Amino acid sequence: MTTPFRPPWFASGGHVQTLLGFYHRRRLNWALPTEDLVVESEPGIRVLARATWQPGHRAASGALVLLHGMGGFDQSSYMVAMGQHAYAAGYHVIRMNMRGAGASFEICPRLYHAGLEGDLVAVACRVATDVPRVALFGASLGANHVLLALSRSRSSLPPEVKGGIAISPPLDLLKCSEALHARQNRFYVSYFLEKLKDTYARIQERSDGWYEPGRQVGVATVREFDERITAPYGGFDCADDYYAQSSSGPWVRHIDRPTLIVSAEDDPMIPADSVRRFDLPSSGLVAQEIHPTGGHVGFSAKTTAPGRFWAAERAMEFLAEKVWRRTP
Repeated sequence: MTTPFRPPWFASGGHVQTLLGFYHRRRLNWALPTEDLVVESEPGIRVLARATWQPGHRAASGALVLLHGMGGFDQSSYMVAMGQHAYAAGYHVIRMNMRGAGASFEICPRLYHAGLEGDLVAVACRVATDVPRVALFGASLGANHVLLALSRSRSSLPPEVKGGIAISPPLDLLKCSEALHARQNRFYVSYFLEKLKDTYARIQERSDGWYEPGRQVGVATVREFDERITAPYGGFDCADDYYAQSSSGPWVRHIDRPTLIVSAEDDPMIPADSVRRFDLPSSGLVAQEIHPTGGHVGFSAKTTAPGRFWAAERAMEFLAEKVWRRTP
């Protein structure tokens, strides 16, 4: 039974929870042995995932594929917290890097964006060749990928993928962009923009002319980055077109496997109304939980999971009760 999410009164509030999540997990590191899996998702596009297998025959354990959010990679603290908790529960853990992120940069200097769930599908297919029970986990932008994989790209997923977990997913990218750029969120904009611009500069240098030099210079907001860089290089007409085509919200009603969506009313970047307004499948397979507090990938409170990451404990309970017990 999951520990109820009850942070103390002084640990409530969107910004407090978001920052506490970072604080409590900042020193977590992945110390278990890993195997690098290089997966080609389309011609010329490869991503790197770090797999930590349980001892014994691989088919004897389920596998959880983890995907990070914007500016993250396989060593992001929430990835480590979730991975450690899943491994302790007996799961294989595969921590995936998006294209151009983390160790994927060395094998594929290309930009990722919110609508590239095909990379996650490719990794899931690779893991499914060894493991008969696979689940997907994503946080923030990675959660959008998980929901798109389970809905828009569901026909490309192998039957071994049994369900998924989405923590703080941006179901409506336009509404989330507007929320992110609210005055009180200037710190987050500065943080993400610095990472995006630095990533673009590094990738541009290694891209053999694929990206224009200096295109990030003068970009002042994340939306402007999406307008000037993400949209044109991603094949979209503009930022609004990118947001419309890459949002998972309009697709969630098509999910046909057990899926848990966890959000917070006080998430400073994702308005709760932008999560609840989308129809869920009538099958009841998708469970949506919007907590009064929790921030953005915060959910910091007393829990059995490392780094006080309550959402990791809730994810494991859902997988145990709704995913692995379900008849294939």
